[in-house]
Amino acid sequence: MNRRPATIKSQAEIEAMRTTCKLAARILKMAGELVKPGVSTEEINEAVHTYTVEAGAIPAPLHYGADVARGIPPFPKSVCTSVNDVICHGIPSSREILRDGDIVNIDVTCILDGFHGDTSRTFLVGEVRPEACRLVEVSYECMMLGIETVKPGTRTRDIGIAIENHAKKYGYGVVEEYVGHGIGRNFHEEPQVPHYRSRGENPRLRPGMTFTIEPMINLGAKETVLDPDDHWTVRTADGSLSAQFEHTILVTDHGHDILTDWAKLS
Repeated sequence: MNRRPATIKSQAEIEAMRTTCKLAARILKMAGELVKPGVSTEEINEAVHTYTVEAGAIPAPLHYGADVARGIPPFPKSVCTSVNDVICHGIPSSREILRDGDIVNIDVTCILDGFHGDTSRTFLVGEVRPEACRLVEVSYECMMLGIETVKPGTRTRDIGIAIENHAKKYGYGVVEEYVGHGIGRNFHEEPQVPHYRSRGENPRLRPGMTFTIEPMINLGAKETVLDPDDHWTVRTADGSLSAQFEHTILVTDHGHDILTDWAKLS
C-alpha cells in the first residue's frame, strides 16, 4: 500500500506544535501528581478534561476513532489510562481504583489552535515490586534510545532497531501492532514509526517532520489482545505487565527536539 508522504512543517507550524506540545506535557505532569493508591482512573480523566478545556484546548481522545462499519465506538474519555497488563487505550472508570503496587500509563493528547500534542508516561503507584520498576525504567530507556537516533538522513527503522535491541537485552517483548506516528494538524499522520526491526516502509527523516516515539514494552511476550466488548482496551496476551513512554519529536536541521519534554518543566 502506498502511503502519503510525511508532512514537513513550516516554521509557523513548528511554533504551533511547540506550544501545544508544551501544554500536553503540563497536562501529563498534573495528571501524574494525582497518581496514588485509592485514586480512580476516572478522577484522573476528569482532571485532565478540566485542565485541558480551561487552557483553551480540546482533549483529542474524546469521541475519537469511531468506525461504524467495523462496529468501533468513539473513545469515550479525555485521556487513556492503562493499568498493569493494559498496553494502551485503557478507558478510565470510576470502578477502576489504583492500588499499591500498580503501574499506570497516562496518555495525553490535546489540540490547541488546530495542532496536536501527544505524550505519555508510566507511573508507579505506591510501593512497586522490583521487576515492575525495572520494566518501567527500561521502557523509558527504550524511548530515549530511539529518540537519540533521530536526525536528518536517518530512517524510521533505525529508531525501531535501537528500541528492540535494548528491550531484548532484558528478555522483554516489544509490541508490534501499535506504532509511533506522524502528528500535527491530524492526530495520526505519516510517517509510521515502528518500535521494532520492521521490514516495511523505511522513510528517511527530514527536517520539519514531527512524529511520536512511543514504545510499548511487555514484561512477557509481545502478543496482544483487543477487548471484544469495548473495542479499545489492548492487553498483553499472556497477562504480563506492560509499560510505555511517549514523546512528540521534531526533526531539526542538525538533530531533534523533544517537544513534549515534561522532564524540563519547572
